[in-house]
Amino acid sequence: MTVTLIENFRAVFYAPFYAAFSLGAYAAEGLDVRMQASADSSQVINRLLSGAGQVIWGGPMRLLHAHDDDPASDLVSFCEVVGRDPFSLIGRFPRPDFRMTDLRSCRVAVVSEVPTPWYCLRHDLRLAGIDPASLTLAPPAGMAENLQRLRRGEVDVIQVYEPLVREALEGGYGHVWYAAASRGPTSYTTLNTTRRFLASEPAVALGMTRAIYRTQQWFYRHDDAAVARVIAEYFPDVPQSQLAACIAGYRAAGIWNRDPVQQRAGVEWLRDAMLGCAAIRRQMAFEELNDPQFAAAAMADPPPAL
Repeated sequence: MTVTLIENFRAVFYAPFYAAFSLGAYAAEGLDVRMQASADSSQVINRLLSGAGQVIWGGPMRLLHAHDDDPASDLVSFCEVVGRDPFSLIGRFPRPDFRMTDLRSCRVAVVSEVPTPWYCLRHDLRLAGIDPASLTLAPPAGMAENLQRLRRGEVDVIQVYEPLVREALEGGYGHVWYAAASRGPTSYTTLNTTRRFLASEPAVALGMTRAIYRTQQWFYRHDDAAVARVIAEYFPDVPQSQLAACIAGYRAAGIWNRDPVQQRAGVEWLRDAMLGCAAIRRQMAFEELNDPQFAAAAMADPPPAL
C-alpha cells in the first residue's frame, strides 16, 4: 500500500524525517511512503482522522489534547524521533550565568506559531518558582519578526529555533541564554496514528519504525556536513554551511533520539507542563498515548545500515 505521511510543518529540527526520505529508508523496508505537506499544523490531527493520510509526525502535545477532549480517542504514538526541546532563549547581550529569574526584568517574545514551546517554558518558570504571568511579554508575532525585534532592540530576549538561532548568533545581535534541551527529556516529535491503523497494518508500522531507526543510525555515523547535504533540498533558502551549523548545535544538545523508543520521562514532563498551564485537565498515563511494540521489535532485530 501507499502510505501518506503528513508533515507537521517545515523545521530543521525535523531533519531525521527528511533524511529518511532522501536516504531511501522507507524503500529499503519495502514501503511506499509519500510525504504530504501541511499548510496548518493545528489541523494535522483532523487531516489524519479525515483520511487524508495514515500517519503524521508531530508533537505528543496534540495527542494529549485529543485524549483530554475524548478519553476514548485511539490516537497513539509509536516511534519517537525528537526527544528534547529544540527551542532556545536568545538574548541581546551575553548572559553566561543566566537564570530563569532574569526574565522578570526583560521584555520577552515567545513563540506564537505553535503552543508547545510556551507550554514548556511556562513549566520551566514554575519549577523555578516564578509565576509566568509576572513576565513582560511582547505582543504576539511570528518568530522571524521577533528576530527582527531583537535586532532592533525592541525586545530583550526571544524564544526561537534553528536557523533563527544561527542567524542571531552570526549577525552578532543575539546570544544563547538557555537551550531548552538542557532540561532533559521532553517528548517533542513522534510518528502518530490510530490504534485502528496499527492493528490493521502492523507490518507497515514496523517498517516505518525500522526505517526511522535506520535513519537514526545513519545520523550518528555521519558528520554534520553530510546530514546538511542530505536534507538541503528541503531548505533551499538556508546555506548548507549554516544548515550544518544548525545540525551541529542540535546534535550537541542531544535533541535527536538514537533509537525509536519513546521516553516515558519525556512524555510525562510534557504532560505535566500542559497540566500546569491548564492546557489539559487530566493526568493521562504514558500507556494511553504510546504503543511501544514496534520500537521494541525494531530494537530486538536491528535493521541493516543504510
